[in-house]
Order: sequence, then structure tokens, then C-alpha cells
Amino acid sequence: MKELRSEIEIEASAERVWQLLTDFAHFPQWNPFIRRASGNAKVGQRLEVNIQPSGANGMTFRPTVLKAEPNRELRWIGRLLIAGLFDGEHIFTIEPLGTNRIRFVQREIFTGLLVPLFAKGLDTDTQRGFEEMNRALKAQAEQAA
Repeated sequence: MKELRSEIEIEASAERVWQLLTDFAHFPQWNPFIRRASGNAKVGQRLEVNIQPSGANGMTFRPTVLKAEPNRELRWIGRLLIAGLFDGEHIFTIEPLGTNRIRFVQREIFTGLLVPLFAKGLDTDTQRGFEEMNRALKAQAEQAA
């Protein structure tokens, strides 16, 4: 198992951050990590997600939404080919800190036989992608606030 984590404080409401996080159609306009996403942020739904950290190759996968609690948490799981080979559970959490102030946490828990083979790229490229997305989300949310 391997876990990545990145967090940022945002001067905006949980509702505004949730709106940006689940408005997949507009990801290409602001998101430097998840370049494209489609589908509905509803439990059990399959999404199509294209990630591409800066300076790295892109990857498209079809995760299943595990949790979609408005203004609080979005969680999905993606798999490479079959379960247990290389699975990633991606978790976005919105934690209220006060009026129009939240902490946004992006995590992913990787499990499976191939995780050690991808560990270096996860630590560099994927971690960088998390941080770039968090900064871009902050800029978008605060610009509109």
C-alpha cells in the first residue's frame, strides 16, 4: 500500500469548492492535473478521467464513484485491468474551517501487486499533479468568491 496526500486552505465556501470539484465539463479550463473528466458524481456511477501531471505522460481510466457527499467528500476507485493489480482510491475532502474558509485535502491510496513498480512516479509526478491541482482549485475558488 502507498498513500499520497496534499492539502491546501482555500478562502471560499465549501459549496463553491464542491461546485468546482464536480463540474467536470470545466476541468480543461482550469485543472492542470485532471485534464478531462466526464460522468456524474453519484455513488455507483462510472466516470472517465484523464490525468496528466505536468511533464509526464497522461493516462485515462474509468473509476467508480464510491462516495459523493455534497460539500464534504468525493471518492472514487480506479483499477488497472483487474482488481488487485494496481488500484487507486482517490479521495477529495472539504473540511470547513470557518465562514468561507475550508481545507481541501486530496489523497490517493494505492494497493496491488504493481504499486512498487510505479512508486517513484507516484512520489514525483502524481504528487506534483496533486499540488498543482490544489493550487489551481484555490485560485479558481478564491477568484469567484
